[in-house]
Amino acid sequence: MASLKELRARIGSIKSTRKITSAMKMVAAAKLRRAQASAEAARPYAAAMRRMLGELAAATKGEEGAPRLLAGTGQDKIHLLIPISSDRGLCGGFNSNVNRLTLQTIKKLQAEGKTVKLLPVGRRALSFFTRDYADLIVDKVTGFSGKDVPFSVASDLGDKINALLEAGEIDVCTLVFNKFRNAMTQVPACQQLVPMVMDDVVAKADAASTTAEDVAQYEFEPDEATLLAMLLPRNLQVQIYASLLETAAGENGARMTAMDNATRNAGRTIDSLSKVYNRTRQTNITNELIEIISGAQAV
Repeated sequence: MASLKELRARIGSIKSTRKITSAMKMVAAAKLRRAQASAEAARPYAAAMRRMLGELAAATKGEEGAPRLLAGTGQDKIHLLIPISSDRGLCGGFNSNVNRLTLQTIKKLQAEGKTVKLLPVGRRALSFFTRDYADLIVDKVTGFSGKDVPFSVASDLGDKINALLEAGEIDVCTLVFNKFRNAMTQVPACQQLVPMVMDDVVAKADAASTTAEDVAQYEFEPDEATLLAMLLPRNLQVQIYASLLETAAGENGARMTAMDNATRNAGRTIDSLSKVYNRTRQTNITNELIEIISGAQAV
C-alpha cells in the first residue's frame, strides 16, 4: 500500500493536471466559436462555386480541350491523397480517424494497381505517414494549425496541386479531412478535387431527369471556356480552404471534448485517491492508538 506522502504527491499532481486540462478546455471552447462560425460561413460559398462550375461544365460538355482541373488527364493511374490533420495532439481520435481513412484508401488504390502519392497537411498526418510511406510523400504543409487559417495556405496548396497536374505527375486528387458537425462529432470524409465532381443538380440536368424549373439556366459572359479557365483554379482554392476551416473547427471541438473528459477523469481519480488516503490515515491513527494503549497496559 502506498504511503501517505506518496498519496499526497499523486493527488497534488493530478490536481495540477486537472487545472491544465480545464484551462485547455476553456481555450478550445473560445476558439471553437470563432472556427465554427468561419466553417459555417464558408459552406454556402463553396457549394455555390461547385454549382456554378457544374453549370459551366455542363454547358461545355463534349467540347475538346477541357481544362485539366475539370476533366483531369483522361487517365486514372496516379492518385494524390491530401490528408488534413492538426499540428498538435490532445484532441482524441480526431487525427487518427483521418489517418485511418487515408490508410484504407491507400491500400484500396494499391490493390487496384494504382500509384499513390501523398501530400500531408498538418504535422500529425506527416509524422504518421513518414513512418511507413515516406517514399510516397511528394510535399507537405504544416505550421498553421491552431491559428486563424489564412487563405494563402489554400492558395499555395492549390498552386502545388495545379503544378503537379500540369506536369502530368498526377491524374486524380482527393482530400481526406474531418467534416465538422458539432463539438462532439467530426466525420472523416473524402472529397475529390480533380477531376471535378459535378453536383447532383447538374447531374440531374444532364440526364434530363428534371424540369426546367428545377435547374437554374444561366447565360455566361464571356464564354464558358474562358470562365472555366479563370474560375477552376479559384474553385480549387475555395474547396481546399473550406476543408481547412472544417478541420480547424473540428480540431477545436475534439480538443474541447477530450479535455472535458480528461478533467472529469482527473476529478474521479482525485476522489478515489482521497478515499484511499483517508482510509490509510485512519488506519495509521488506529494502529498508533493501539500501540499507545498496549504500551500503557504493559507498564
